Amino acid sequence: MEKVPMTVGGYKALDDELKRLKQTERPAVIAAISEARSHGDLSENAEYHAAKERQGWIEGQIADIEDKISRAQVIDVSKLSGLNVKFGATVTVIDEDTEEEGRYQVVGDHEADVKSGKISLSSPLSRAMIGKEVGDVVEVVTPGGVKAYEILKVEWI
Repeated sequence: MEKVPMTVGGYKALDDELKRLKQTERPAVIAAISEARSHGDLSENAEYHAAKERQGWIEGQIADIEDKISRAQVIDVSKLSGLNVKFGATVTVIDEDTEEEGRYQVVGDHEADVKSGKISLSSPLSRAMIGKEVGDVVEVVTPGGVKAYEILKVEWI
């Protein structure tokens, strides 16, 4: 079974979502199915079919999250250190063409959210940066062509 690396925050977010699905969403959809059933003929009951579809989606989400949690390899980033970029590092880079700075934390796949500065361990930028250190230049193939970034800072926060 392949381990899924994640930060402490990512694990907590998954656990919170699982609790929400099990304690709020699942009972609500069961109530909706029960209510729709009371309306009679199920073959032409759109509410019933929508609720059953929603139930299937919720159960799928629960199974997916439980799988990730069972395979979780939780890494406490605050206990990491080093000069090289690796999982959990917060890296400041500068685009060599546009001179724009970016700051990204390397996180697990399910935690990735570029808008909040979290990029997936399997993203092209992360893969290019892993093992590099301050001063190194990495090249990343993007849909718009090859981009070069210089690593300015590696932090463990």
